[in-house]
Amino acid sequence: MSNILIVDDEKDIRELIGDILKDEGYTIRLAANSDDCMSEINAEAPSLMILDIWLKDSRMDGIDILKTVKRDNPDIPIVIISGHGNIEIAVAAIKQGAYDFIEKPFNIDQLMVVVSRAMETSRLRRENADLRRRDVTSSEMIGSSPSFRTLKSQLEKVTKSNGRVMLAGPAGSGKEMAARFIHSNSNRATAPFISVSSATIDADRMEEVLFGRETSDRGIEKGLLEQGHGGVVYFDEVAEMPLGTQSKILRVLTDQQFMRVGGSDKVRVDLRVISSTSRDLRAEIAAGRFRQELYDRLNVVPIAVPSLAERREDIPELTTTFVDMFHRTQGLPQRKLTEEAEAMLQTMQWPGNIRQLRNVIERVLILGDGTGPIEARELPGQEAPTDAGGRMVLGGAMATLPLREAREVFEREYLLTQINRFGGNISRTAGFVGMERSALHRKLKSLGVVTTGKSGGRGDDEDED
Repeated sequence: MSNILIVDDEKDIRELIGDILKDEGYTIRLAANSDDCMSEINAEAPSLMILDIWLKDSRMDGIDILKTVKRDNPDIPIVIISGHGNIEIAVAAIKQGAYDFIEKPFNIDQLMVVVSRAMETSRLRRENADLRRRDVTSSEMIGSSPSFRTLKSQLEKVTKSNGRVMLAGPAGSGKEMAARFIHSNSNRATAPFISVSSATIDADRMEEVLFGRETSDRGIEKGLLEQGHGGVVYFDEVAEMPLGTQSKILRVLTDQQFMRVGGSDKVRVDLRVISSTSRDLRAEIAAGRFRQELYDRLNVVPIAVPSLAERREDIPELTTTFVDMFHRTQGLPQRKLTEEAEAMLQTMQWPGNIRQLRNVIERVLILGDGTGPIEARELPGQEAPTDAGGRMVLGGAMATLPLREAREVFEREYLLTQINRFGGNISRTAGFVGMERSALHRKLKSLGVVTTGKSGGRGDDEDED
């Protein structure tokens, strides 16, 4: 973007400046008064403004325009020009945020130097903003299990629209990752992604954080919604949002505008909203803790994010990704998993889901010694109970059973664990345990195991071979 908006009530002056800048390769837009000026800015923010102080037959003069633009678009450099220039006007303009001040009649070389420097300032600001936006959690989706493929397919369908998405799933299952995937693959990918943690923002400060504030001593402080203009705002754990704030967010979704705390001017925003929850929002509505109208606005496209238990097949791939990331970002050893460690990870309980798996891998890499493969014994809390001689100790209930019954209990739990590990895929389970598929079916039937075909659960997979 290298377009310059020239605002001057004298047609000859604005066209002269425009012709000079067009010869230098810039794209030019012209405005004769404040209404034309604001209309151009609302259509597309320019890289630079050249603004006359005195505007005949205009609703606002140059200083008023300067204040308004700097309030709503502070990153636009503004060069003030005036034929009635004096030191007081120059000082006033600079105090209000002008980049520089040039008197009429101006020297063309002087004008080009100022414009060139201002454009460089604008470019650097944009590059810094782009870098800040890229310096976020990766949006790469990792996995190949059936439940993961279903999730990714649904996410891909909503990337090109502006529809509001509600991501529902247990804590730590990767809902923010899913939101970032939507953003990075949408037409808003170069615009901001703003994450709002509804659970961690103090209820008394929620409105200031979201809408910003205006005070006489500190001026304008933009809130998160204003910072996200043009991009995506992600409301994490939206059920934690205070009821009073819910009603105001509802109005923002309806009108796409709001007022800062302590302010009197309406701020217009263009936002796509993605939200998430680990709670049953219908139960929250019934309990009077969540507004039905807000739910209806946010839940346009509901997408379920599976737990890690529903996608155990992805654990080896996720683990490799985490090891590579910690090696790259923290210099931790780049270690592989032994088969026993891989099997252990796939059969562990994961109440904290992907977040818990990531923490476990980081802990193992930090506390481990050497760069060899990760052993099952290094995984936290997974040591089998043994006596001083290294023999496995049976639990009291198991020890009281006759051999045949104890064997059936062990076989049943062992096979169910392996079925869950392979996402309900009977063929893969049979291959791992060393049985023919038909023999495994007979064994499961004899043990009273009913297969359901649900991925990630205890199920048959007639269609998954």
